[in-house]
Amino acid sequence: MDGRLPNSAYTDRPWRIHEIAGDFRLEDVWALPVHGDAGDFRRLVERFAAGDETKSPSRLARALFAIRWKLGELLGLDRPDEGIGSRVPTLRDRLPADLRAAPTGPDFEKLPFRSLYLLDDEWAAEVANRTVHGVLHMGWVPDGAGGYRGEMAVLVKPNGLLGSAYMLAIKPFRHLIVYPAMLRQMEREWRASLA
Repeated sequence: MDGRLPNSAYTDRPWRIHEIAGDFRLEDVWALPVHGDAGDFRRLVERFAAGDETKSPSRLARALFAIRWKLGELLGLDRPDEGIGSRVPTLRDRLPADLRAAPTGPDFEKLPFRSLYLLDDEWAAEVANRTVHGVLHMGWVPDGAGGYRGEMAVLVKPNGLLGSAYMLAIKPFRHLIVYPAMLRQMEREWRASLA
C-alpha cells in the first residue's frame, strides 16, 4: 500500500540516520509508489533529487510552492545566513567515519536540500532555513513479494516558536495536497521509466 505509514515503519528499522538525527522529531512516514529490484534504489534517489516542484501536474501543489517561495523571499526565511553552515551546522559533521566515506548522493537541481550519504538501501539529505532544520530520509525496503519499495520519512527540528508554528500551519497542506500530488507524479514517472 502506498501512502501514509505508521511511525513504526521508520522507527523499527535499523536505519543509520537514527545514529545522526536522534534529536530530530519524526514528522511523516510515507510509502512511495515505487517498486523495483535491489539495485533500483540509486535510480529512485537520482530521479527524486532531479525533481522540479514547479512541474507538478497539480496546479494547487504548484501554487502552494510558489506561495511558499515568495513568502520565504519576503520574510527572509531562506537567506544563506539562516541555512546549513550558518544558523545550524551540517549533519555531515555528525556522520561516523564509514558514512563520511560513503557517497553523499546526488545534488538537488531545484530544491535547497544537500545530500548527506547514500547507501544501497538508504539515503538522507538535509535542509535548513529560518523555520527548521530538516532531514529527508528515503529507504528501500523488502515488499514481501521478492522486490523492494521506497519509503520516505521527514524529520524536523523546528527553530523556536516560528518553526513550530510554521510546521503546524503547513501540515494540512502537506498531507492533503503536496504529498499526494508528489506521490502521483512519482508513480507516473517511475512507471514511464520502466516502459
